[in-house]
Amino acid sequence: MATQREEDAAEYLKKHRIIELLDNLSCMLFFHRPEKPREFLIEQLEQLKISQKTQLKGPNLFNSANLDAVFGILDPADQKYITFAQYKQALITLGIEDINECPEGVNEDKISHETFRTEAMQGLQRRSATYEQP
Repeated sequence: MATQREEDAAEYLKKHRIIELLDNLSCMLFFHRPEKPREFLIEQLEQLKISQKTQLKGPNLFNSANLDAVFGILDPADQKYITFAQYKQALITLGIEDINECPEGVNEDKISHETFRTEAMQGLQRRSATYEQP
């Protein structure tokens, strides 16, 4: 059984999304492998702070070209769509947890390239939005 202090610590981490923040920063660090990691992390935190204040996009591991490449792998016949199952698995693989279960095209089981890219970018942005103002 957890002590009150442990419960308070867990609540603090959850409230301020500290685990997600550290996870995102670690992923970015390993992805970019900067020569000066401390400066890189400071820059990322500054970008998160600016994006929170200005409502601009924060730092993200993936860009639209990366998402286009993922879609291309899932659509090797160039049909211009993927199945809902492919869409869902791709977003999970990208680390997106809060997936839109009813994207455009779900009823036909044909998720377009544009829908995939839009949903993925929005999900990635939500995932990277780990900075909270006091």
